[in-house]
Amino acid sequence: MQSVYFSEDHHQFRESVRQFFAAEADPEAWERAGRIPREIWRKMGELGYLGVNFPERHGGSDADFFYSVVFLEELGRVGLGGFSAAVAVQQYMATTHIYRFGGEDLKKRYLEPSIRGELVGALAISEPDAGSDVAAIRTRAVRDGDSYVVNGAKVFITNGVDGDFVTAAVKTGADDSGGVSLLVIDRDTPGFSATPMRKMGWRCSDTGELTFENVRVPVANLIGEPNRGFHYIMQGFQLERLAAALTSLGGSDLSMALALDYIGQRRAFGRPIGKFQTIRHRLADLAAELEAARQLVYHACWRYSQGLDATRECAMAKLAATELGKTVADACLQCFGGYGYMEEYAIARLYRDARVATIVGGTSEIMREIIAKIDIDGVRYGAGDAGEPAAASADEGPALVDIFRSLPDRYRGDADLAMLVHFNFEQDGGGAYTVSIHDGACKVAEGLTGEADCAVTAAGSVYRDIELGRTSPETAYMTGKLQVSNIPLVMRFIKSFKKLDAT
Repeated sequence: MQSVYFSEDHHQFRESVRQFFAAEADPEAWERAGRIPREIWRKMGELGYLGVNFPERHGGSDADFFYSVVFLEELGRVGLGGFSAAVAVQQYMATTHIYRFGGEDLKKRYLEPSIRGELVGALAISEPDAGSDVAAIRTRAVRDGDSYVVNGAKVFITNGVDGDFVTAAVKTGADDSGGVSLLVIDRDTPGFSATPMRKMGWRCSDTGELTFENVRVPVANLIGEPNRGFHYIMQGFQLERLAAALTSLGGSDLSMALALDYIGQRRAFGRPIGKFQTIRHRLADLAAELEAARQLVYHACWRYSQGLDATRECAMAKLAATELGKTVADACLQCFGGYGYMEEYAIARLYRDARVATIVGGTSEIMREIIAKIDIDGVRYGAGDAGEPAAASADEGPALVDIFRSLPDRYRGDADLAMLVHFNFEQDGGGAYTVSIHDGACKVAEGLTGEADCAVTAAGSVYRDIELGRTSPETAYMTGKLQVSNIPLVMRFIKSFKKLDAT
């Protein structure tokens, strides 16, 4: 298929990946066994498939992003949702955080063996009481000398049982409201246990409920900086959403191919059922919708590959492709009649597997809310992986120093609130401020003094845009432009002040 997005090299790569999966993947056997053989990981590693999006210095291919687009589509076209999820988590989530934010030692120990197919990784974020709300996780890591001691639980973790390590989100702040960090935890560490979870679909992949009981993890396994994990996770969401969208497209392609083949062979009332208008037109509608979704996903991938803000497009791509995946699988199963409900027909598996795609990586409801915030609430973004608030013109509205001087007059006077907050804007010359609230009064001093209950770091222009209502604090935080050591406390702080009169 000719396309502005793909070169002849991309097409050749697609053909080689498709032939590899046709020869090596055994959907029925893997589904019955409920596991993916380790040998397939090594074979993918040998051919470079697990390093498509990583640089050559770590054993990857350093290929442009549309090689990943091809790989993920063909991965989805295998028709094993569990396999697609396992590979996507390994390459585009668990190891991507290590590559982007981890040190060279972590990359040597975990990233490079994963690219070779020698190790399999998992991303452990979701918990029994925290899914999309990443800041609400409760798994805690307490520093003890050269180790962190981890206690807590995770659920719905792909590769969590049979994998070799997990990239885990943990709380490392001083109390339960503290910051989130990312730790690499080896699966065989004492105190780390995993229980397989029974699922409606994705049966070939292991999905685990993980328990950490006084698990000691070397400080050297910390990814990036402590209390910066939420920022790292938010930066990875666009890639995660694109992976879900692309594998869903591949699954829909296979569902359509199976249905088209079946309606050409199955006869009723003396002719192939593909000659009946109700079936022909339904599949024609689906073909048009699938092509429209594909072009939306490709456009989002292009924006992402160019370093442009793709927050809106990635959310739309994930929403459109995964919701359509359910519709396509359902309509194609209908073409098979009663046979579509039988386990020996692949369409039954595709139907089961398509359902969860609208849940993982951010539910469809979350995708709709992201789009609504942008299109309805006017939240603005600039370039960047997760989307960055667009900077306002420097001559619009009051100066940063005047904003802080206005805080005592805008304070609502909550007598029960007591806190000391440090604001550091040194990165763009905005200075630093200490704001203290005590006995119903607010005081502001230039510079950083005292022991802070919360520290806020940002470019002065970002905080200024928050005060002027040009962007929300949630958006600035999720996109990494606003760094906060205590999220609940700073949200209470913000709500304690009247809106700034920018006039």
